[in-house]
Amino acid sequence: MRGRRGGAGVLWGVAGVAAVVVLWELYKFLGPADGVTLGSDGSAGSGVMILPRTHDRAMPHVWEMVARLFASTSGGDTPPLWMSVATAGLLTLGIAAAGWIMGVLVGGLLGLAMQRWRLVEWGLLPWIVVSQTVPLIAFAPVINALGGQLDREGIPWPQWLSVAVIASYLAFFPVAVGMLRGLEAPDRIHLDLMRTYAAGYGTTLRRLRLPAAVPHLLPALRLAAAAAVVGAVVAEVSIGMRGGIGRMLIQLAGQASSDPAAPWGPTFGTIALGLVAAGTVALMGRGLKNYRRGEETT
Repeated sequence: MRGRRGGAGVLWGVAGVAAVVVLWELYKFLGPADGVTLGSDGSAGSGVMILPRTHDRAMPHVWEMVARLFASTSGGDTPPLWMSVATAGLLTLGIAAAGWIMGVLVGGLLGLAMQRWRLVEWGLLPWIVVSQTVPLIAFAPVINALGGQLDREGIPWPQWLSVAVIASYLAFFPVAVGMLRGLEAPDRIHLDLMRTYAAGYGTTLRRLRLPAAVPHLLPALRLAAAAAVVGAVVAEVSIGMRGGIGRMLIQLAGQASSDPAAPWGPTFGTIALGLVAAGTVALMGRGLKNYRRGEETT
């Protein structure tokens, strides 16, 4: 049963990618070369563009993007673009993994505290929600500056650690909310049963609340993994860290006028990183299938 559902999921995923490719090429064929702009007075930059341009510099064909992956990164004897993307992606993925671990620890502890003490939930949860409205493009340089100050005072703070902290900033939120919701998931009758056994909070947490939280926590962990990748890429762009896929994306985007297909290489690489991160967490979750209530396990 589960094998058939997994196969159907793969087919639907392939069909979704094929649909995006078809829509891309269809719009490139039918859409206006210069796009559609509302409120334009003829001067450059005026008006609001509601449909993107379709000329080759703005919107290359899909097969041109794929072919560019196998061409050299910047000419000469440099490795092919896909290899450079893979190398940069591994660095970004490692930093995102560190950020995910930090986010899981912080989010898990916050979820535990909010479930244990209602006053903490009332005072903390609104601020946790508001924290996600802070734009990373402004938050990342602050973290990098603080890390640099610590490094100058003798506390080692490599630049990648700033990126990991920013990645954890996005990752902790779904974990905190998922942990809180999961710990509150047990039915009242089960909680009453634990009280009749004179079980303390620690025993109830270990034997009832944490197992019941697994179905809520696993989707939160997958979301946190994808968010950590996004945070790492944005942080690399914001603070100018070299070697990662975010910096590579900016560098190739600056050459897009002469090489429009090149920036799509790291773009595809970023998508792949998110899928790898979320898929890895999903595989980890298979070991907890006995706690996934309401799901098919056959």
